[in-house]
Amino acid sequence: MRPLQPPEPARSAEWRRRFGEEARAERPDLSALCLLVGAQADGELTEAGMDAAQIELDRLAGELPFRPGGPRSWATALSEHLGGGLGFRGTPGDYQRLESSLLDKVLRRRRGLPILLSVVWMEVARRAGAPVYGVALPGHFVVGFGPPEQQVLVDPFVGGRVLTGTDAELLVAGATGSPLDPSMLTPADPLDVVLRILNNIRAWSAARPERSDVALWAVDLALLLPSHPARLRYERAQLLVQRGDFLTGATELDAYAEIVAAVDEPAAARVRSQAHAARAMLN
Repeated sequence: MRPLQPPEPARSAEWRRRFGEEARAERPDLSALCLLVGAQADGELTEAGMDAAQIELDRLAGELPFRPGGPRSWATALSEHLGGGLGFRGTPGDYQRLESSLLDKVLRRRRGLPILLSVVWMEVARRAGAPVYGVALPGHFVVGFGPPEQQVLVDPFVGGRVLTGTDAELLVAGATGSPLDPSMLTPADPLDVVLRILNNIRAWSAARPERSDVALWAVDLALLLPSHPARLRYERAQLLVQRGDFLTGATELDAYAEIVAAVDEPAAARVRSQAHAARAMLN
């Protein structure tokens, strides 16, 4: 597959504008936000391509043979359709591919990270009328069906296998070494899902310094979310310096230092020192 390259600046700015608007909508559309992430990653993803991805989600929902009743019936039906019939699942190698974090590519390849496969499950199930939501277990995203007292969990990464309570406990213990807490089973907010996807993309690019362009647009999108970690501003400034934009990076480091100074003056002083060093690189 060809290397993905971001769109040209004007188109990228338009996608960012639309992403920010959608993120601040009364009811943000998860699939639309994920596709706008994909458009920032791939300059060849057009408006028509995003529409085609939405149509594919509609088609997949329309192929469900019936409308099950309870949560377990819904979980089984989606798993048989998407995992068993169509082969949506993940492999260890998917963690090494940027495409595994992009909804349009996951729909085409039928491979991806747990959270993107979960987005497919959720969007198809939602369109079909299922009581569905994401569950952000530490280290491994899954899908939930039904109210808490009847909750059924499935793991799209392994084809939609229905999880027992012990399965969920083992997933959490394997990721954190700690026991499963009931609070971990609550429905994930769509914007938290998007932030987690962007965090995955940042982690992918952090292991590939030559793709700091990917890290930068992922941080830019995360900063457009209504709620985001303040430290992302520091990360953005560092990326700008790394990419040779020393003056802008230094200015953003100074701005971040002002925020930090209110709670940790020694840390703010270290950031100001980094800003000074960045400006010195201009000489």
